[in-house]
Amino acid sequence: MSSSKIPAGYHTVTPAIIVRDASAAIDFYKRAFGAEEVSRMPGPDGKIMHAEIRIGDSVVMLGEENEQWATKSPLLTNGNPGSLHLYVDDADASFNRALQAGATVRYPLEDAFWGDRYGKVADPFGHEWGIATRVRNLSDSEMQAAADAWMAKAAQQMAAAQS
Repeated sequence: MSSSKIPAGYHTVTPAIIVRDASAAIDFYKRAFGAEEVSRMPGPDGKIMHAEIRIGDSVVMLGEENEQWATKSPLLTNGNPGSLHLYVDDADASFNRALQAGATVRYPLEDAFWGDRYGKVADPFGHEWGIATRVRNLSDSEMQAAADAWMAKAAQQMAAAQS
């Protein structure tokens, strides 16, 4: 038995999300991201109090929204305070798989200035997922130059749109 305080298969930080209809969410994450269901714990009402899925080498915990316990999904709050980020071998294939499973585009897939092939989707449960593949590693100075160029281009596009 390991003396580690972190259970085997977990990382120091493990995301936990609240969803509406946790069973449907688990099925979606299986189709969209190749998730594997690790466990589910139904409550007295039959709704999922706690479940765990594994995507790649990471566990994501999830549970059903429940106002009694002050657990609210983005669908209940009409907003999302954060997002999840997936690094995958093929961002294009993973992005398309998520769309085919029912996700919607929040940010189109592109070669981003920081060196990733990157896009963002929203799942039907209100959570946003960044999907990325590292295509080139940049030094700090290369990253800053790329960011400056991207910001200048974005500013020009905004100015043109306003005129």
